[in-house]
Amino acid sequence: MTKVKQAVIMVGGKGTRLMPLTKYRPKPILPVLDKPCLRYLIESFAGSGIKEIILACGYRSSQLVEAIGNGSDLGIRIDYAYEDEPLGTGGAMKSVEDRLDDVFVAANGDVFADISLKEQINTHFSYDAEVTIALTSVSNPCEFGIARVGDEYRIMEFKEKPKPEEVFSDLINAGVYIINKTALSYVPKTGFFDFSKDLLPVLMRDNKRIQGYKLKGLWRDVGRPVDLLGANLGMASKLYDQINWGGSQVGTTTIRKPFYIGKGASITGSVASAAVVMENSAVVDSRLTNAMIMKDCKVDSARIENSIIGVGCKIGKGAEIISSVLGDGMVVEAGRKIVEERIC
Repeated sequence: MTKVKQAVIMVGGKGTRLMPLTKYRPKPILPVLDKPCLRYLIESFAGSGIKEIILACGYRSSQLVEAIGNGSDLGIRIDYAYEDEPLGTGGAMKSVEDRLDDVFVAANGDVFADISLKEQINTHFSYDAEVTIALTSVSNPCEFGIARVGDEYRIMEFKEKPKPEEVFSDLINAGVYIINKTALSYVPKTGFFDFSKDLLPVLMRDNKRIQGYKLKGLWRDVGRPVDLLGANLGMASKLYDQINWGGSQVGTTTIRKPFYIGKGASITGSVASAAVVMENSAVVDSRLTNAMIMKDCKVDSARIENSIIGVGCKIGKGAEIISSVLGDGMVVEAGRKIVEERIC
């Protein structure tokens, strides 16, 4: 069986739904437990035998290069391709066509995934598919592309972001593909071209086999702040659920898992219920519930619920932050209450 050793990851988007967290950084390097979100996908690919990854990037690409590197620490090679203007997922693949193998992996960089590719690759070759798409079930499929599968999990119908009355399946496109390079012959050499909206319908009309594969492993979209928070809490549960947190880092604090605290961080005299406190942050006499505190923050006698606090924020005594997102470097005065806001 042919070994697939190459992947393209599309990371060119601006992440507007994640503002203000993406005001100063590209979405793929937003942290999940003090590590760039994209890093988990790259590590999954490296563990599945991928040897070369091309990152098709655009927005704030220099920060992406600095955060992700060249892959040498994983024993793989990471190269970069740059877009002067948005090309779409299909257009991004087309732009690096001359660098691609006959069969390659492709993925959207705006998903968080800790998965194995091996079964999906085997499925692709077993069914002689043109494209094999990882599918997963969600409760609200309207924000994704949905698929109807037939015998042997072949995709028979696909619709991008259906209206509620148009939903015919809870199986959605998880944004991880095995692709024959021949599929790119349908993509124009220039201009914006979307893989799901533009390429898949053409392939299906030509009766090319579009194969479904039920995804296994930890996956979630990270398009919104609530998703980023969920990815952090999900990994905290997976990696740290068996740890009995103690010591000076969590002095006199009640911990209700999932919970994570980073290097050089501390939380004292507090209650933390489903919370992530990243490196070099300090939380004192506070109550955190479904909260993500990014690095270098100071939180004093505050209540933070269902919220993300950006890098280097200072939260004053008696402040309350509910269902909100604070951009980097915000200072919240003592006693201030912030509810359902995004502040930068």
